[in-house]
Amino acid sequence: MFTLRKVYEPYVSPFDPCPPITPKTYQTPPQLYVPVQPPNLPQFDPYTALMKGTLWPMYYDPYHGRVEGKKVEKR
Repeated sequence: MFTLRKVYEPYVSPFDPCPPITPKTYQTPPQLYVPVQPPNLPQFDPYTALMKGTLWPMYYDPYHGRVEGKKVEKR
């Protein structure tokens, strides 16, 4: 099963002065998994497309921060 959020365990050296953060995560964009853009894709209206950063809902992926689904606090 493919996911947009990937997880990996970094190498931990026995000589590291501080304990590392494990596991580490990163997020990949949805367009990596679509080899060719299909014809006649549904589109956002112009205002929504500007707010979301893409014209096509298929390519939109909200960023949730370091933890999946966790809301990022604005200061």
